[in-house]
Order: sequence, then C-alpha cells, then structure tokens
Amino acid sequence: MEKILEAGAPTRRGGFQLPAATALAALGVVYGDIGTSPLYAFKQAADAGGTLSPETIMGIVSVILWSLIVIVSFKYAILIMRADNHREGGIVALLALLDVRHAPAGSWRASLLIVGLIGAALLYGDGVITPAISVLSAVEGLKLDAPQLAPVVVPISIAILVGLFLVQRKGTTFIGNMFGPVMLIWFIVIGLLGLRGIIGAPGILSAISPHHALIYLLHAGPGIGFAVLGAAFLALTGAEAMYADMGHFGCLPIRLGWFGVVFPALLLNYFGQGALLLSQPDAIANPFYLLAPGWLHYPMVAFATMATIIASQAIISGAYSLTQQAIQLGFLPRMRVLHTASREKGQIYMPLVNWLLAAGTLGAVVMFGSADALGGAYGIAVSMLMAVTTVLGALVALQWGYKPFLVAAVNGSLLIVELVFVAANATKLLAGGWFPLLMACVVAFLMLTWRTGYRLLEQQRSRMRQREDEFTDWVLESRPIRLPGAAAIFTAGSSGIPLALTHHLRHNRVLHERMLLVSTTTTDAPRVDPAERVKLIPVGAGITRVVLHFGFMEHPNIMDGLVLACRDPALRGIDARKITFYSRRVMVIANGKVPGMAVWRERLFAAMHLNANLPAAYFGVPTEQVVEVGLEVEI
Repeated sequence: MEKILEAGAPTRRGGFQLPAATALAALGVVYGDIGTSPLYAFKQAADAGGTLSPETIMGIVSVILWSLIVIVSFKYAILIMRADNHREGGIVALLALLDVRHAPAGSWRASLLIVGLIGAALLYGDGVITPAISVLSAVEGLKLDAPQLAPVVVPISIAILVGLFLVQRKGTTFIGNMFGPVMLIWFIVIGLLGLRGIIGAPGILSAISPHHALIYLLHAGPGIGFAVLGAAFLALTGAEAMYADMGHFGCLPIRLGWFGVVFPALLLNYFGQGALLLSQPDAIANPFYLLAPGWLHYPMVAFATMATIIASQAIISGAYSLTQQAIQLGFLPRMRVLHTASREKGQIYMPLVNWLLAAGTLGAVVMFGSADALGGAYGIAVSMLMAVTTVLGALVALQWGYKPFLVAAVNGSLLIVELVFVAANATKLLAGGWFPLLMACVVAFLMLTWRTGYRLLEQQRSRMRQREDEFTDWVLESRPIRLPGAAAIFTAGSSGIPLALTHHLRHNRVLHERMLLVSTTTTDAPRVDPAERVKLIPVGAGITRVVLHFGFMEHPNIMDGLVLACRDPALRGIDARKITFYSRRVMVIANGKVPGMAVWRERLFAAMHLNANLPAAYFGVPTEQVVEVGLEVEI
C-alpha cells in the first residue's frame, strides 16, 4: 500500500537528521508490511507445494530468496527509486512525471492516466486485505499451545482491528514514535530465530543457488508451480512502500534500512523456517512460531500482534494520504479531512476512508476466517500494481532519454517476471482473489466517473459564466450597492465570473467594495514554495482574481494562502480573517444534456457531487465567515 505520509515519521523540512536515524524511523512505516510477511508467506508456499520433500523446501526457499533479490532489491531499491518527482515517489509521482493529467482526451497519455488510476485503485484492494491477513496470522499463534482457543481467533482479531480503526481519530503521534524501535527489535528477533533454525539444519544454505528454484518449478508441473509462485509472492507484498515513502524519508535511509536490517532479517527467517521443515516436517503447522522455543510462543504472539498493528497502521495512514492526493488531482470528490496534530501536517484523519477500510477489512476477516483462506485473496492486486509500476517506469526512463534497447532489456525482463507472478496469482481468483479486484474495480470506476463527470460539469459551467469584461461593465453601469470591506468567492474556473457571484448580484443588487475570485490549482510537484503560492490577476471594478497553487501532497488551506496574498500591495488593507466568503452549493441535474457519459453514470456523479464536502469546509474556512449560495447546473 502506498504510505506516503506517516504519523510520527520525521520530515526533511523538520531539520537535519542522520540517515541512520531516519532509516530507523522508516522501519515501522516502510517495512511494516513486508516485515510481517514471514508470519504467513512461507507456510502458504509450503502448503501449496504438495509433498513436503527436501527438494520442495529448498525450491521454495530459493524462489523467495531470488524474488526478494530481483523484485525488491534490484527493481525497487536500485532501479525504480531513481524515478522521483521532486524527491517524491509512488504511482502518483509517475503519473506526474509523464504529465498525463493534462493530456488531451483520446491520446496515448490519456490512456496511461486510466492505467495509473487502476494502479492507484489496486492499492485500496491491497490495503483492505493486508491488516486482515497480518493480524489473523499473528493471533493464530495461540492455537499452537492451546488448540481449544481456535474458535476465539477471529473474534480476537476483529476486536484488535476495531480498536485500531477507532483510535485513528485520536491521531497516532505516540504510537508513531514507537514504530521504528519496535520494528527494529522485531527484525532482530525474527533474524535470530531464523539463525537458530539454520544452525539446526545448515544444509538449507545451498538454496542460495537459483538452480534449486528453477529445477523445482520445472519438475513440479504448471499447476503446483503456479500455486507455489502465487503463495511465495506474499513474501514481496509491501515492497511498493519503498518507492511510495521515498519522499518522506529519502532514498538513502530507505536503502540503508533494506540492505542493512530488513533484507538480512527476512532471509535469515525464511531460511530458518526452511531449515526447520528439513529437520521437522511436522512443523508445517506453523513454521514461524515453531522456530521459537515453547516458552517464547505466547510472548511471540503478543509481539507479532504488535508488529502487525504497526503494519496495519502504516497502511491505513497511507490510504488517507493516497486519497488526499487523488482529491487534489481531481480523481475523487472532496472529503472531510481532519488534522490530528498541530505540528505535523502529515497526520490526517479521513472519517469516510477510515470506516470504508474498516468495513472492507472486517468483512474480509469474517468472510475468509483464517490467514490460509485470506492467502487466496492476497497478492493479485499487488502483483498487478507492480507490473503497472514497471510499465510506467519504463516510459519515464524513455522520456528521460535512456536508450530504448536498455530500457526494453531491463524493464522488459522485470515485466516478464512480474507477469508470471500475475498469472500465478490469477489462479487464486476463485479462491478469493476476486475480493480485492472487485474493490479495486469499484474504486477505479468511481474515480473515472468523478473525473469525467467533473469535466462535463466544468464545460457546462464555463458556457454559463459571464466574461470578465461583460461583468465589470455591468457593475459599472448598474451601480449596485457597494458594501464596505472585502468578500471572496470560490471558483473552479481560471477565467470568467463565477456563477454564484452573478447569481448573487442579480438577486441581491449588492457587492462588496473589494471582491476576490479565489481558485486553487494543483501542480504536478508534491509541494509548492510559499514564494510561488499566490498569483494575483486584476479584473476591474474592485475585483481581483487570486490563484493559489498547491502541490498534490499538500492540503489546500485557503486561509493561509489568503493571509499570504493580502501581504501583496495590490490587496493592501484587506484582512483575510475578516473576509466574507461566498461558498457555492451546486446541485447537479443529470438529464443527458451534455454528451460524454451515460445518464445513469451522470446520476451517480450527481450523487457523489451532492455528498462531497463543501468548498468552504474542505478549504478550512471558518464557518462564521461563510455565506452559502445555491444554484443548479444541468449536465
């Protein structure tokens, strides 16, 4: 899941930090998901491998090892992290680098936008499954020493997840500060447990050679081979967070964390689980927990539960950040955003996203009931996202001037490997893989409906807007009552007079002495320098257009922007905290008047628009300064 901004993590703007300190903070945010994969990934692969022979065990360990090397170490840590947009990463950064948002309809770049939106939607499918399978797999450790507790595993998991979603509103500063140190201890512990297993059967180390993976997959047959690949892929889930979190922590700390801590710990643990099965095949019941001595089982269940909560928290916070970016870029309607910490802008809470994620996650726990069953639903969305990232990364490399032959050789080879994983995970479609794909399809459909519907709405509003010169002439000729002070009105257009202002003047015959037409523009950069935030355009008759520029990772705070704008001599004498804001409430009427979308989708868009957060609330304008103006627009 894309975890762009995370609670408790340090920001570059907050001051200088040593790479080691930042790498420690990144352990809990970037690597929480992939770091808890040993709880279930190896067991799922071993179960899919059929007869548990030494060749099977060696082959599975080798598959996991070389998958981590090729996909995580080479593709993400070395290759893809080079494709940064002002040091930011993730699928949104790739779309920004390819400049697809402003591509004309019908062009190949516009088609890439759809691909990118589908990739972003896949992250939500992944985000629903990850907390469910992680927490379930941790709690299932109770069954080792107390099989009679099996019936309470699902209720306990549900209670933990409900508590996690309930505390989101409170913010996660305290928990966030603990993420890094707790996960560092987690990686040390699982590495030591793995080393303990390797000492018991050192022959497992020969699995370092890739020929074990190739021979096993060739002899296992396509059915078992694809099942093992689909299960082994679970060891890679969470790798995309390395790229997504790049802007928050930087390339060097993330790479230090991977190569210095996470990768060695994961390898030791996976090799240790394989070694345990070589010497004790009956340990297949739960090779992760059985690596630990009996007296450590219950403490490890508690520790694993804590680690999975951290991984889940990072994913939930990442969903908030991804949603905010989608809103900023015009892919989703405005939603309520609450800032849970006054000193850390990255800490936000989105109630609607939180409870939709909660419903999906809890539904997955109840529906599937075990980590083994959830394994069938997990992986297909992530593998497809990885393939999308490789394709978009290749196009960025070509755009930057890399030789086509080199790009085709490197990214093409990676794409082939990932398409094999996609095909392997596709075999799990009926076993549960449909669940995250269904969620991703719903989200992608809503994104495309909103984007298309908003474009049609803006086309209609632009036809209805008065030209600026016509409006100023009207004001000068009709001489309405001019109220003292200043007022501002929100507008989505970069030209013309907002319909709400025309509507207001026509019916009330009054106008403030100073009128500000306020609009926001989201750039393809993640953040905008305050010096470039404001652009003032004089219109005439006391009217000034104020365009505020925000990056796609910034929450657009209109009040802060206007305070900055009012420092300009052109707006001298205006106090942003005393401005009257006219907020529009547009009622969309869907009747097929504007071609471009089926009427039933127009009605869906109208419902989304009706329930979107109003501009004043979303932009942080105090309610006592707001006057609402309603109007209807047909599409």
